[in-house]
Amino acid sequence: MRWEKLTSQEIGRLDRTIPVVMNIAAIEQHGPHLPLDTDARIGGHFLEELDRRLGESVLILPPVVVCASEHHMDFPGTLTVQHQTLLAYVSDILSAVAAHGFTNILLFNSHGGNQGIGQVIVESFGARHRNCRVGLLTWWRIATDALAKVQESGFGGVGHACEFETSLMLHIDGTSVRKDRIPGHSHVMTYDWANSDLLRGGRGSLFRTMAEISGGSGVVGDPSLASAEKGAAISRIVVEALCEIVRSLR
Repeated sequence: MRWEKLTSQEIGRLDRTIPVVMNIAAIEQHGPHLPLDTDARIGGHFLEELDRRLGESVLILPPVVVCASEHHMDFPGTLTVQHQTLLAYVSDILSAVAAHGFTNILLFNSHGGNQGIGQVIVESFGARHRNCRVGLLTWWRIATDALAKVQESGFGGVGHACEFETSLMLHIDGTSVRKDRIPGHSHVMTYDWANSDLLRGGRGSLFRTMAEISGGSGVVGDPSLASAEKGAAISRIVVEALCEIVRSLR
């Protein structure tokens, strides 16, 4: 169910233990071949599938699509807000949800730059609302073993506007992908302890702008290996994992 599509009375009649899910995404550059709303479209797709499968067993909030993308600001079109702004804004929305009595809340993240502040939101909101269970899910982290079996590129092949994100967009809306502009592999590595990709975290973290990581291309990974069929497989894996997690809250 979509929060904004219900009436006030219909919201009032709902079981307050129903899981409430909000997508936090991004409007930012995605290389020469993907639109700025790629992260928002991907997050929205997963929650549409969640809604289709679980229906009256889940309540989906309106998404927050402009989030923490300062590291992409070297590229035209990127929109961003400060971490403090996102913390305050999302926390205020979740506080309204809690004020209406809902106790199971999930942030569903579809942008790498939201992971740090997303965890801060969970920690700060959870400490102030002890009667709620609040969690953070990032789509590529909820089923990493299964997703690794889909990946054809080696380490560093999935990152940003990459094999996975391009595949998902080909599956979701192939007409939005500039197929004649899909580039090859791009990923500028750094210290061994800081190297990572979507599925494999480094031993530590190191701040770099997207221009640095991508060598100026805006792409981290290998979108040349993308396909709509692969996007469909990724979608199935993520949605199944997401449904399992949401059901567990009931």
